Amino acid sequence: MRVILLGPPGAGKGTQAAAVKERYRIPHISTGDMLREHVKGGTELGRKAKEFMDGGKLVPDQLIIAMMEDRLSQGDCENGFLLDGFPRTVPQAEALDELLSRMGLQLDAVVLLEVADEVVVQRLSGRRVCRSCGAIYHVSFHPSSKGDLCEACGGDLYQRDDDREDVIRRRLSVYHEQTSPLEAYYDAKGLLRRVNGEGATDAVLRCLEGL
Repeated sequence: MRVILLGPPGAGKGTQAAAVKERYRIPHISTGDMLREHVKGGTELGRKAKEFMDGGKLVPDQLIIAMMEDRLSQGDCENGFLLDGFPRTVPQAEALDELLSRMGLQLDAVVLLEVADEVVVQRLSGRRVCRSCGAIYHVSFHPSSKGDLCEACGGDLYQRDDDREDVIRRRLSVYHEQTSPLEAYYDAKGLLRRVNGEGATDAVLRCLEGL
């Protein structure tokens, strides 16, 4: 099973990806994780990427594609993979198509988790994190019984900067601007599958089982 998972921040991609990984025994490949591994390992690609990151610049698509080729060539991808966070734009999707063609691989599906913006705002803006142990709570869905203190260690709970409503809405705006053309791109190829991201945690699994 070779799948791309798309969806806005807060759509639950991590939860859905874990279920797909377990069901199909395929690796969950996150662009962010891949970048961090190369930088931490001091690879040639990682060193080049770090230069851009340290300068506050986006890592060029060609570097990401080179890392992706390296990752997809590893043994655990023989039975498939789940891509999360890539591609984000149509040029990246075209570059990925070229890479997969060179490798003799084809995508099975591109699954889009659809979640209303207001639901995303509610999910993310309500998160609170413990400064001491990192435990995560939610003011509506999983509040601490100790109010503004962590149940586990008594540390202060705080709202991360990227969980502020104004920041979330900006992130959503960028996401929609980039992803709308991507939806059309994969829809034209007959690969796009839309899934309600506000529903059950096995929604993506049920979608893939129908392929």
